[in-house]
Amino acid sequence: MRIFLVGPMGAGKTTVGRRLAEALGLEFVDSDQAIVERTGASIPLIFDIEGEDGFRRREAQMLEELTARDDVVVATGGGAVLREANRRLLKERGTVIYLRARLDDLLARTARDRNRPLLQTGDPRATLARLLEEREPLYHEVADLVVTTGKGGVQRVVKEILRRLEHSG
Repeated sequence: MRIFLVGPMGAGKTTVGRRLAEALGLEFVDSDQAIVERTGASIPLIFDIEGEDGFRRREAQMLEELTARDDVVVATGGGAVLREANRRLLKERGTVIYLRARLDDLLARTARDRNRPLLQTGDPRATLARLLEEREPLYHEVADLVVTTGKGGVQRVVKEILRRLEHSG
């Protein structure tokens, strides 16, 4: 079984992914954290040195590896869907769950996080809104399931995913 979580930064992919993997008895991997562990560098540092393109190359390489693993729940980075090759891997190799969240929830969850290079701007709300507008069609393109986060907490989201996975076979 392979489950891939997609969605914007702050949607809860890591938190939900960890609990979902636990409930299913699967390994959990956060793709951004795997990049940090492999490189020994933070995401902001990779962005500073290699730019977004350099980071996206590393992300694509990591997704190639992680999507080939069995019995895993993978939380992808918010921009993982930008590359067509990544979208194809996600769709072909497992069940993709889009964790959708309201802009206000995303803003609240990411407000103090300095590990989000794309949000280090004068207007994080406008940046998040633009990223959502760009990426939402791509999240829908790859998603087998769409689950909204924000109300009822992590356990509610995990229970809903489990219920819907059971119904989808």
